Amino acid sequence: MTQTITVIRGDGIGPEIMDATLFVLDKLGTGLSYEFADAGLAALEKHGELIPASTLESIKKNKVALKSPLTTPVGGGFSSINVALRRQFDLYANVRPAISFPNTKSRYENVDLITVRENTEGAYLSEGQEVSADGETAFSGTRITRKGSERIVRYAFELARSTGRKKVTAVHKANIIKSTSGLFLNVAREVAAKYPEIEFQEMIVDNACMQLVMRPEQFDVIVTTNLFGDIISDLCAGLVGGLGLAPGANIGESAAIFEAVHGTAPDIAGKGIANPCALLLGAAQMLDHVGQPQNAERLRKAIVATMEAKDSLTGDLGGTGGTMDFARAIASRL
Repeated sequence: MTQTITVIRGDGIGPEIMDATLFVLDKLGTGLSYEFADAGLAALEKHGELIPASTLESIKKNKVALKSPLTTPVGGGFSSINVALRRQFDLYANVRPAISFPNTKSRYENVDLITVRENTEGAYLSEGQEVSADGETAFSGTRITRKGSERIVRYAFELARSTGRKKVTAVHKANIIKSTSGLFLNVAREVAAKYPEIEFQEMIVDNACMQLVMRPEQFDVIVTTNLFGDIISDLCAGLVGGLGLAPGANIGESAAIFEAVHGTAPDIAGKGIANPCALLLGAAQMLDHVGQPQNAERLRKAIVATMEAKDSLTGDLGGTGGTMDFARAIASRL
């Protein structure tokens, strides 16, 4: 039976890496059909709004979306579209694997970990931010709930159990932020007690960052709150060669959105030289989610084989290939 997914082509290099990804998915023979929807600057120009109602309806109907990067300005302008989508569909679990690939510029060869980040509360509460009229003082509140903490930690343990991983590390700052981070840690301990077969570790966030840089192989699944997870997952991407190899899944009870976690790279947009791997790896996460694990594994193995062969790699990976050259090389190894 054919399954339809919502496809958001995105801004900047988004359309280029999406075209490459769909090309590979079609060669893979997934049987997926695509319903294209707009978001970001493309939607603003076409519909006068960043996230049209038709896009939200498409995601609600199809329950699965594949999304290229969308523009979010720094320090002003409109708020993050990604955050808005996560809130709209209560996509509480942000799942970001960091796995070593051959022939990258990374400093490690043995990284294989997953960051599970709470996606809907914590420090990213736009309604709690304000700046005084004189511009001298800014305030932002943080809210952590027992429900939010419990379901994200449970998700991390269930993910570890289903994928055969042996250890979950809860990252926190409960030694200083005793209220919000303390609640998260207490709930994590309660949930961990229900999974005795999986090792549970607690680690303060500053030490966790240091340990990740020194000995990343000691980590398996990391679970943490929104802001810490945002920072740590990018740090982990740096361990394996950068954001060009960093996919992300945003999972909720009724919908899921899969993406490349890097930005829109407007400086190279339209040049056909962007690395499509992050979105391809996000598509592999999507295939796992929709019940096609064998195709997901075929896709990941084809990416690895192409990188081992140094065939048509893009510039960030040390090659001279273009976006579609790289995609065709991957497709030829499926």
